[in-house]
Amino acid sequence: MDAPTDSESSAPARRPVRQLTLPAPNWRRLATGNGVVPSGFPYRTVALGTIGSVLLLASSVGAAGILVHDPLIGTGPWSWLRYGHGRALATGVLYCGFGLVVWAWVRLGRYVLMHRVGVRSVLIAAGCWMAPLLAAPPLFTRDVFAYLAQGALLYQHDPYHSAPNVLTSIPKILPNVFPAWQSTPSPYGPVFLAIAKGLVTMTGDHPIAGVIVTRIALLPGLVLLVWALSRLVTHLGGNPAITMWLAVASPMTVIHLVGGPHNELLMLGPLALGVLLALERRHVLAIAVGTLAMLVKPTAAIALPFLVWIWANHLPDTQSKLSNFLRAGTASVTVFGIVYAAGTYVSLGSVTIGWLEGLEGPQQIVSWINLPTGLGQLAHVLTSLLIPVSQEPFVAAARGIAWLVLAGFGGWQWWQAREGGTTAVYHLAVTLIATALLAPPTLPWYLTWGFVIAAAFAWQARHLAVVVGVSVFMVLAYYPTGDAALNDPVIALVFLLSGYSGWCLLRPDPLGIVRSLRPTVEPRFVPRPRRAMTAPAPKKPEPVSLDQRQTSHSSG
Repeated sequence: MDAPTDSESSAPARRPVRQLTLPAPNWRRLATGNGVVPSGFPYRTVALGTIGSVLLLASSVGAAGILVHDPLIGTGPWSWLRYGHGRALATGVLYCGFGLVVWAWVRLGRYVLMHRVGVRSVLIAAGCWMAPLLAAPPLFTRDVFAYLAQGALLYQHDPYHSAPNVLTSIPKILPNVFPAWQSTPSPYGPVFLAIAKGLVTMTGDHPIAGVIVTRIALLPGLVLLVWALSRLVTHLGGNPAITMWLAVASPMTVIHLVGGPHNELLMLGPLALGVLLALERRHVLAIAVGTLAMLVKPTAAIALPFLVWIWANHLPDTQSKLSNFLRAGTASVTVFGIVYAAGTYVSLGSVTIGWLEGLEGPQQIVSWINLPTGLGQLAHVLTSLLIPVSQEPFVAAARGIAWLVLAGFGGWQWWQAREGGTTAVYHLAVTLIATALLAPPTLPWYLTWGFVIAAAFAWQARHLAVVVGVSVFMVLAYYPTGDAALNDPVIALVFLLSGYSGWCLLRPDPLGIVRSLRPTVEPRFVPRPRRAMTAPAPKKPEPVSLDQRQTSHSSG
């Protein structure tokens, strides 16, 4: 706002005050951070999301992944919540609670972009939104019952060659396992299976206690993830508050990873820590921690070849790049072999790679959210317009091509990472995201594999809006019971709501309500100090008529 000129100072003292028009924030600049100090704690936003989370807890007993035979309310006075109109009411309340959580998350994101809140506020908000869900039935999934069943397999069977349907020791847990997982071996790493066995040892055949204890057991992974990201962001150039907002306070973490719960939460912490250790030149420990992440969920193995490039580029330049790569690769394989052998032996009593066979089980899921599967289904639909054919060969062919594409793309990303450093981390994150999209199946929480690493980079605001839309869609793509909603016409509404959620991030008042209620701001003009130099004397102003003065005042 310019200060008044000398000619304006000769006008009458009583002048109408100009309205102050506040400029729109520079969202692109704000997304990368500019050192502005946060201005306060978003009490109302945190409370909004907490109310939504409490509604999720209250309604989940009737609308989420409830037990087949519930000893608490299955036959009690609250059993009406699970049937007919009672269940419809519970489902409606659950979606309202989810809507409040998303609303609060988007509002918090706007505050982060405007630098009104910092990392501490984001983490407190995420903790408040997660806390009520610790006691809720599984939300939008039933995988936790499969975790408990596969842990119970370790007592008498090999979980990589046997399926939960052979068990007789957990008659209360087994009926709650998703049917596809009852007859398939475990696809999880031996360390996680050992943890699951310990959980079953603690809770026995009590599914409610098993769900709650499993959530608590996964929380150390979340704490480790927060700790690693808070330091990783300094290497990757991101904004710490935005990183925590994306990776910790997101519905993907609050609803899926904690509300689910899912064992990705226990894998992502060591994965992020391994990347951090590699950038800080603690390479032996980085490979060891990355191997432990793989022993929780084999997907983390994709990160290890990228960590080799980082190690090779940290070696002295006295030798050729090929020599440094061979040295780093040999050392990495040695560390990997030792940690892998020790981890599998301690967990299972033997060294095995049986989890490779278990990876075939999840491929039974056929849904268009997986890109090659969706293309195969589309080809089948178009072909069926001409001749009646089965869908299976189309999906199988599309998936086969996708495996080749993924192998080529992953290899290219790995080669692009040969300079090491943050470039290697970027291509690592891209490869993990591509794996989640191209390798069948694609389940919503799989996108967190590479996304939590990508969250530590700098983001543009329009890309954050896309992330908001994708995150909301990836929750609503499944019903609260864990069944897929992808083939239901309601998915059109899901697309609409997801897009609107992303659109709201960049518009602090999407409905234009606050704008009409904003009071007029009357700033005080502070004269600009004169420069310390000799200036020509101002000219004497010419007389101004009354009409001219009124015109001048009205135009001001």
